[in-house]
Amino acid sequence: MLNRRIFDEDHALFRESARRFYEAHVAPHRDEWHEAGMVSREVWRKAGEAGFCCMWAEEDYGGAGVADFRFDQILTEELVGESGFFLSLHNRIVGPYLGKFGTDEQKARFMPGVVSGETILAIAMTEPGTGSDLAAIRTSAQNQGDHFLLNGSKTYISNGQIADLIIVAARTGERGIGLFLVEAGMEGFERGRKLKKLGLHSQDTSELFFNNVKVPKGNVLGDHARGFQAMMVGLAEERLIGAVGYLARAQRAFDITLDFISERKAFGRPIGTFQNSRFKMAEMRTQLDAAQAFVDHCVMEHVEGNLTAEAGAEVKLLTSEVEGRVVDECLQLHGGAGYMDEYEISRLYADARISRIYAGTSEIMKEIVGRGLGLDERPAKAKLSPVAKTS
Repeated sequence: MLNRRIFDEDHALFRESARRFYEAHVAPHRDEWHEAGMVSREVWRKAGEAGFCCMWAEEDYGGAGVADFRFDQILTEELVGESGFFLSLHNRIVGPYLGKFGTDEQKARFMPGVVSGETILAIAMTEPGTGSDLAAIRTSAQNQGDHFLLNGSKTYISNGQIADLIIVAARTGERGIGLFLVEAGMEGFERGRKLKKLGLHSQDTSELFFNNVKVPKGNVLGDHARGFQAMMVGLAEERLIGAVGYLARAQRAFDITLDFISERKAFGRPIGTFQNSRFKMAEMRTQLDAAQAFVDHCVMEHVEGNLTAEAGAEVKLLTSEVEGRVVDECLQLHGGAGYMDEYEISRLYADARISRIYAGTSEIMKEIVGRGLGLDERPAKAKLSPVAKTS
């Protein structure tokens, strides 16, 4: 395996802590959560007690004040055995909206619960029929003086059933989009179905409905007309944290397959001793190491404040595609056992398919990288507005 050079002794100690947390509080419940369709609230509280929720948060709110992305990278890698525990969504995708755009009052009200694991976060952008086109959202928020009146629906929302605080993107004018903090229990807010999916069975992906929800002005996050710009701020990091997870799942698939082919026999010898198995594993080892080197490079670029939108798109594209190839090859090496749900490779295979879709499809990642090269087929005067251009 690759000799990774981006971690120091503190990171190594933290990795051991994360590994012990997984073995004590996550691994024993995986089958239970798989059947239930969601993880327990208890594991979120345990994560808070361990100091794993929004480690970047200020000490005033119970956080550690540690912004180093590498600690979240390690958490994602060590918790990879449970695909439905979306701690990275809470920590590095939704939480930073509060950290960057929240008022002092909002942070004082919400961040202690976010850090303790009592307040589970979600973000609601996607709507039926819009997909990746955030500029086309139809959920509306009408200014009523002392509050906004929120109407519309969202779908494919991770943590949708269990979330206590949801950041909702809604149109506030012809071109304006705002972000609104919707709390569980607000009148008119309803959770729809927990959606059945190909993979990620322990993730409570859901529909959400908003029917004349009165959102107080104190629950508006940032400028009510500049929410789209706020959403763009964290996209590169969102794709990087995704890339970390995709590659970690591919590595786990490789590891369990190596164990499997070393023990399972055919024609009187371990499957792994056949040339085809050796060559397939060698190819995957090479792909994994090359992708890991790129991920770690992007992590350090991000730590130093230099990660570009194009690099974020590249690393997301590469790792999601590598994950898809690796889990497919690994399932094949399991033979018929790989098709059985009781074998982890079967679940990894199903889970991997979404990686090339969410956080921006592979096709959109190619568009971003291609445009970054100056390859835009549209005439300058016909180019889309910044809102639609990034959708």
